[in-house]
Amino acid sequence: MKQLAGAGMVLLILLLSGCLYPEAKLAQNAIPYDQQLESVQDAVDRFREDSGGLLPIKNKDMNTPVYEKYPVDFSKLVPSLLPEAPGTAYESGGIYQYVLINAEKKPEVKLIDLRTAEKIRDLRIRLTAYLESNRYPPYKEVLQPGVFTLDYGKLGLKDAPSVQSPYTDHLLPLLIGSSGEIFVDYRIDLSLKLKETGAKPEEGTDIRTLLTDDSVFVPAFSKAYTVNEKNEPVFLNE
Repeated sequence: MKQLAGAGMVLLILLLSGCLYPEAKLAQNAIPYDQQLESVQDAVDRFREDSGGLLPIKNKDMNTPVYEKYPVDFSKLVPSLLPEAPGTAYESGGIYQYVLINAEKKPEVKLIDLRTAEKIRDLRIRLTAYLESNRYPPYKEVLQPGVFTLDYGKLGLKDAPSVQSPYTDHLLPLLIGSSGEIFVDYRIDLSLKLKETGAKPEEGTDIRTLLTDDSVFVPAFSKAYTVNEKNEPVFLNE
């Protein structure tokens, strides 16, 4: 389960800055303002133009999931293109990580809510402790091949682990994969979006773009999804 330890360290690094700020400042920095996103987008565009197509991003492993793969590196933008990182950015004590999507074609600035990362980190800690005396994670139900719910009672939890959706007022379940990775289940949000838009995606295509098309947030810490013959969201076999 080395993947658990490695992923846990990534989440811990993301969270450290925010944890050092008092609650009052965190509350102040919890609302992503359009003006902040626009200023970062403008800075990214200018950096890209001035550098001949390079992006102001932090280096990530090639296997990093697509929505976490291109975090904005504000040290490359401040102070030449931005006076400072936005107050909502975790670099400034905020609760969001600024990331890029469509990095190779038309980079767009989006957000990851790091409160989700904190919930996943807490669950990883419990899972790591459980695996010290058990060979396998406490799998409960098989949702699809390689996708499981957790027997949360065996992890010392009273309720099934979940996170707040960045798109709706729903709570989204946390699931586990066959290699021990923890991820968010966005099927509720995707189902609503399919009905709302009337979209009929082709089976086998990743439909997570439905969530990013009209939102400032990305479906972070997720697996890819497609649709079945009933146009219902299902996990995409990768």
